[in-house]
Amino acid sequence: MTDTPENANKPANMQWGGRFAGGPSAIMQDINASIGFDRKLWRQDIRGSRAHAAMLATIGLLTREDEHAIDAGLEGIAGEIEAGSFAFDVALEDIHMNIEARLTDRIGEAGKRLHTARSRNDQVATDFRLWVRDAIDGLSAQIADTMQALARRAADHAADPMPGFTHLQTAQPVTFGHHMLAYVEMLDRDRGRLADCRRRLNACPLGSAALAGTSFPIDRRMTAAALGFDRPTSNSLDAVSDRDFAMEFLSAAAISAVHLSRLAEEIVIWCSAPYRFIRLSDAFTTGSSIMPQKRNPDAAELVRAKTGRVTGALVALLTVMKGLPLAYAKDMQEDKEPVFDAAEAWALSLAATAGMVRDMTPDTVRMRSFAGSGFATATDLADWLVRVPRLPFRSAHHVTGRLVAMAEARGIDLAELSLADMQGVEPGITADIFSVLTVEASVASRTSYGGTAPANVAEQAARWLAVLA
Repeated sequence: MTDTPENANKPANMQWGGRFAGGPSAIMQDINASIGFDRKLWRQDIRGSRAHAAMLATIGLLTREDEHAIDAGLEGIAGEIEAGSFAFDVALEDIHMNIEARLTDRIGEAGKRLHTARSRNDQVATDFRLWVRDAIDGLSAQIADTMQALARRAADHAADPMPGFTHLQTAQPVTFGHHMLAYVEMLDRDRGRLADCRRRLNACPLGSAALAGTSFPIDRRMTAAALGFDRPTSNSLDAVSDRDFAMEFLSAAAISAVHLSRLAEEIVIWCSAPYRFIRLSDAFTTGSSIMPQKRNPDAAELVRAKTGRVTGALVALLTVMKGLPLAYAKDMQEDKEPVFDAAEAWALSLAATAGMVRDMTPDTVRMRSFAGSGFATATDLADWLVRVPRLPFRSAHHVTGRLVAMAEARGIDLAELSLADMQGVEPGITADIFSVLTVEASVASRTSYGGTAPANVAEQAARWLAVLA
C-alpha cells in the first residue's frame, strides 16, 4: 500500500502484525469494518474466549496465572460494555479485535496470548452460532407464549360459531376456537423447525483456526462442552465457511413470519366495519389525524408488513452465500445484519401477535349471525342425502345445488324452503332435513378427528394448554 493523502500518517493496524506498513484508506475502513453491527456478538465473543483460555491453560499453552488474568480482564470488559463505557474503535474493525485490544490494555502480555490456536474465522463462526442458538431459545419461548394465547382463546370460544371461508367466500360454519387452533398448529411447526435448526447448528467450530486446523495440541471437545455444544465440527474447511445454520434460521423465520402475516390479515379483516367480528382496544390500535371515528389495526398491519423484512433477509443471505468458494471470504461479513434484523422483526411480531390475541374482544353474536350466511349449511344437506335416502354423493351434490339455486332466486336461506319445495326436487327428503340446517347442528356434526365440533375443539385446546403450561 502506498501512502496517499487518504492514508498518510495513519498507523498500521497492529492486530495484523508487520505485514502492512500503512493504514487503510477511509473508504476501505468504512467498507471493511463490521463493529457497527457485530458488537451484538460481544457476550458470545467473551464466552468463547473464556472457554478457549481455559482449554489453553489445561493443555499447558497458557499458565494458570495468565488464564486467571484473561478471565478477570474479560469479565471487566463485559462490565464496561454493559455499563456503556466501552469505547468501540472502528479502526479495529470488529468485535473480536476490539475486545482483544482492550484486554491487552488491561492485562498486558497475557492478553496477547489469548489468540493462540485460533483465528477470527473460527472465532466468528463460533460466536455467530452461539448468538443464533441464543436467539432460537428466546424465540422458541415467544412462539410458545403466542401459542398459549391462541389456545386460551380456543378454550374460551370452543363452541362459538363463525363463518369458515375458502376463497374468502363463506364455505361452512366453524367455531372461533377451531380457527384459533389452526394457528397453534402453524406455530408449533415453526417451533419444530427452530428445534431442528438448533440441533444441526450445535457443533463447535472453535479450533478450526483459519481453515486447516492448528498444529497446537488443543482439546476441541473441551471447548465444545464448555460452550454447550454437542460436539466439535468435523471438518475445518466446512466449519469456518458454513452458514447453513443462519440460512436455516432465516428460513424458519420467514415461514413463521408468513404464518403471523396470515393471522394479521385476518385480524385486519375482522376489525373492519363490514365484518366487525372482533374489537381491539386502544393498546393495539391507532387513530387518524383527520377522521376522528377511525380505529386502525396498525399493530396487525405492521406484523403483516414485517414479513417483507424477514423474507428479504433470507433472500439476502442466500444471495451472499451463492457461489462462494471454500473457505472463508469477506463476503460472509454480510451474514449478520440480515439475521440480526430478521430476529428483531420476528420477535417484535410475535410479541405484537400474542398481545393482540389476548387483547381482542370477539363479537360472538355477530359471528354467529354470519356463520350461516351464503348457504353455509349446503354441505350438511348433501351429507344428509347421502346418509338417509342413500343418494350417491355426486347426485346429492346436484340436488343440493338445485335447492341452493331455488333459495337464492327467492332471496331466502335453505332452511326457509318448505318441505314441499325440497321434495319437488328430491322426493326422498323428509322433515328430518331441517335438523341439520342450523349452524349449531353443522358444527356439532364435524366430529372427525381434527374437526370443528365444539367437543373436539375443547379437547384440543385443553391438550395444548397442558403442553404449553
